[in-house]
Amino acid sequence: MPFESDPSQLAGARLLIVEDSWEISTQLKTFFESRGAEVVGPVATANDARRLISEGTPDIALVDINLRTNELSYELIDEMHALQIPIIVITGFANTSPATDKAVAVLQKPFTEAELLAALRSVKRR
Repeated sequence: MPFESDPSQLAGARLLIVEDSWEISTQLKTFFESRGAEVVGPVATANDARRLISEGTPDIALVDINLRTNELSYELIDEMHALQIPIIVITGFANTSPATDKAVAVLQKPFTEAELLAALRSVKRR
């Protein structure tokens, strides 16, 4: 992966953001693009995420559990795991499903930049 040697520098990494909060997705997009990543999305539904994945597999996906109109992303997480896409789950839920065990990291909202970078480091170790 392009960011294995230094997760704070994401040049060349293709990152999918699946998040229904405009504010959070915008902040994530800015964070990753400022580090040279190509951001795919953000999208707010599992079907939109599937469409983008079919157009090109991302290097990593950041996925919220609760998406637009109370859609849960557990099935999407299972599908991405089957495609060997590393997943960082971002959630406000205190309790999660066993599907999140397939993620390299689970970040509780609100999370810090340092926590996000630590989650990216966990992708390196996979």
